[in-house]
Amino acid sequence: MNILEQLKQYTEVVADTGDFESIRKFKPIDATTNPSLIFAAAQHEKYYSLIEDALAYAKKKAKNSEERLQHCLDKVVINFGKETLKIVPRRVSTEVDARLSFDIEQTIEKARTLITLYEDEGIDRSRILIKIASTWEGFGAAEVLQKEGIHCNLTLLFSMPQAIACAEAGVQLISPFVGRIHDWYKKERGVNNIAASEDPGVNTLKEIYTYYKKFGYSTEIMGASFRNTGQITELAGCDLLTISPTLLQQLDEMEGELECKLNPEKAKKEVIEKISLDEKTFRWMLNENAMATEKLAEGIRRFTADLIKLEQFVSSNI
Repeated sequence: MNILEQLKQYTEVVADTGDFESIRKFKPIDATTNPSLIFAAAQHEKYYSLIEDALAYAKKKAKNSEERLQHCLDKVVINFGKETLKIVPRRVSTEVDARLSFDIEQTIEKARTLITLYEDEGIDRSRILIKIASTWEGFGAAEVLQKEGIHCNLTLLFSMPQAIACAEAGVQLISPFVGRIHDWYKKERGVNNIAASEDPGVNTLKEIYTYYKKFGYSTEIMGASFRNTGQITELAGCDLLTISPTLLQQLDEMEGELECKLNPEKAKKEVIEKISLDEKTFRWMLNENAMATEKLAEGIRRFTADLIKLEQFVSSNI
């Protein structure tokens, strides 16, 4: 077996793409989307029918252009999610507007809207993960949604306090951004490369994995945002890994033996203390972590910029 085939024995592999052909090729169990991936896919003529359907839906739902745009955007992401679910056997992640990252009520409202649209298409909510930024407000929104049976994927996660707050809120899944942590430390240290075995992004995920398994949290861990195959192979055994088509292709072409690096039984034997978090403690711990503070803020800005690009594309068609 090649490395990708071996990885699938230890870890559930997820496709990080909006391109259906890539999903069919690599046969992941789940898929993740975001406005950037959908915007890139929407540029291809083969997917334009999904845009046209959303435009027709929006014209029926609203009279003014602002409302039409919002209805159209919601339907675009649902259409891509629906098509993805025809290929993957389990779940797709669909993102809430990053501009709502500090608003509990509006995040909840948007998540409910997206779930309703999926259910109107005959798709059960158990197949959807709603992506929400890992802010204090995001945790609060996710806790409410989880109790309604709306499963959440807390994204833009860079640190242990974010991970602990997610677990305490009972979220379904978290997405630690391994590659973006790597980027920050590479710039901070003024180096061109960091070995995967010493990578701060890899080590952050390993610490979160150990903490979760040690204290019996059911929240799934999905490593994300990889820069190279070394980061991925160092995390073999993680619950899930979401991987771009480029890196999936490289793993598919790699030969050799893959060692399972993460093991829940080993994690349970580690001697670590449980951390108690309230809002003040969370904000202080996050503030003390310069990397996590900077990357969370930057990530929200970048996700917003990507959404605006998608909005402009859709608006030009309206």
